[in-house]
Amino acid sequence: MRYFILLSCLATPLTAWEFTPTPICTIRHDAEPKVEVTFDGTIYAIHLTRPEGWEEAEVFSMRFEGPNGLTISTTRHRVEGTRLTVEDTGFGNVLNGLQLNATATASVGATSVAIDLEGAAPVVAEFRQCEVQPLA
Repeated sequence: MRYFILLSCLATPLTAWEFTPTPICTIRHDAEPKVEVTFDGTIYAIHLTRPEGWEEAEVFSMRFEGPNGLTISTTRHRVEGTRLTVEDTGFGNVLNGLQLNATATASVGATSVAIDLEGAAPVVAEFRQCEVQPLA
């Protein structure tokens, strides 16, 4: 019985938060929804992908719950197929939310999806070290 439990644990995919500094700084979390945060030296972006896609709605928001809870929202998002994207030149609130809280809930229209932030803090700390490129 112990072997069966061990094998079933090994067969379960791990959904860790990951950071890669090249070719652009990227945080990935391959869970449902898939989360990807990028910084190319000037623009930050968050991409949320789910098989069911996202509905078109005027406002997108993320509610972060935990010790430093906050809610942020924007009308500057776009939905392309199964992916929702928000881009901006500053992402302090998004990074604080991901790093300092336990969960996030992404909402657009009537669709709300929970995101587990366990393990995100050290990855976001690495991401914050990405250098800002001077403007040309």
